[in-house]
Amino acid sequence: MGIRHKEVVMTKFYEIRDPIHGFIKVNEWEREIIDHPVFQRLRRIRQLALTDMVYPGVMHTRFEHSLGVMHVAGKMYESLCERCGDFLKSEMGFNDVGLGRDHALVRLTALLHDVGHAPFSHTGEGLLPINSETGKPYKHEDYSEAAIRYLLRDVIENHPFNTRNYQIKAEDVAGLLSGNSRLKEQLFWRGFISGQLDADRADYLLRDSYHAGVAYGKFDLERLLSTLTITRYPDTGMPVLAVSDGGEHAAEQLIIARYMMFTQLYFHHARRAFDYHVTESVRDILKRKTASGLFPEPTSEGNVKDYLAWDDWRVLGEISTGGGGRHGECIKTRKHDRRVYKTHEIAEQSEVEFVDKIRERLGDKISLVDSARQSWYKLEKDDILIARDGKNEPLSKRSHVVNGLKPVTQIRVYTFFENKQTVKSEIDLLKREMGG
Repeated sequence: MGIRHKEVVMTKFYEIRDPIHGFIKVNEWEREIIDHPVFQRLRRIRQLALTDMVYPGVMHTRFEHSLGVMHVAGKMYESLCERCGDFLKSEMGFNDVGLGRDHALVRLTALLHDVGHAPFSHTGEGLLPINSETGKPYKHEDYSEAAIRYLLRDVIENHPFNTRNYQIKAEDVAGLLSGNSRLKEQLFWRGFISGQLDADRADYLLRDSYHAGVAYGKFDLERLLSTLTITRYPDTGMPVLAVSDGGEHAAEQLIIARYMMFTQLYFHHARRAFDYHVTESVRDILKRKTASGLFPEPTSEGNVKDYLAWDDWRVLGEISTGGGGRHGECIKTRKHDRRVYKTHEIAEQSEVEFVDKIRERLGDKISLVDSARQSWYKLEKDDILIARDGKNEPLSKRSHVVNGLKPVTQIRVYTFFENKQTVKSEIDLLKREMGG
């Protein structure tokens, strides 16, 4: 069953060449949204912060990643409709008109899901203020939703292609992104945006792997697309995205790719040091430039504009003129804090206790104690449902490989660049004293 809308007005299409997906096709409406300053800002937000200090090719941005997520989400939607069109109509109440509209909605939501990222992506997330209603820090998704509601409303709602065909509102896009859609049946599509099989991770694994020059993030995306299906949660009966048994090994590949990319790239010890330096540099800059020392809350149009005025270029400009303090100098000179101790990937209790001893003995000679659990790239255990003969089973129960993957709990201790040898010697002495 193809995706179609009975009254769609024809539009011109454009192609964007992409190293991961070949050509990404966009229509006039999507192109106008892409050309909006809010989206163009993503050209100035690095996908992986300063990972290029370790892997020089990692210079890509949230801009091309977002285009890729839109492309993959659209492909996922189309594949699912081809395979499960009867289920979507008979069991979930969709018709051709609704499916055509939601196809456009899913692509837009995927396109705009990252417009609220802070400078240097996740490394800036620790400087977002507390939401007084929840008592928890805001997340970049909150800023994406606010940007859609306050700044992208006109370009979303008033383009002729939308007004003649779909009448999609900015609130529809923000609602699907947040999971608070006014139309509850549309929340099923959120699995393409945020879920175990989402287009976000499908793109970033392939894209980050490509730019880093490593093979860890590769998996069979085409096989995964061709085996997407719908099943129901065993406990609630609610429909959920799944993979047919023919795609089990492709799903397995996806999980292993995430695990390997985390251990080899996202949690690389030098990369994590630069994450720390970037965060602290931005903290120093914000203390000088803002009253609160934090980014503004996403509660008004003015606040969102002020927030989006911050990007990597602005921060790097401050750092280049000495505005980033000690941490900015570490970045400029590449004399980042050095790792002087690490536990195993799965930390043993004795190692955790030894880290406490190091901190107690060496005090302010230790600049940073970092753990995998503090990383912005979480490696929670995934469970993708595998559907077969009307039944479903979690991948972790079917795959010994996935079931054997344990969350990384490694802890690392860092010191200042100039203290590395001295501190390492003191740690070696402490080990001998403890009989290690």
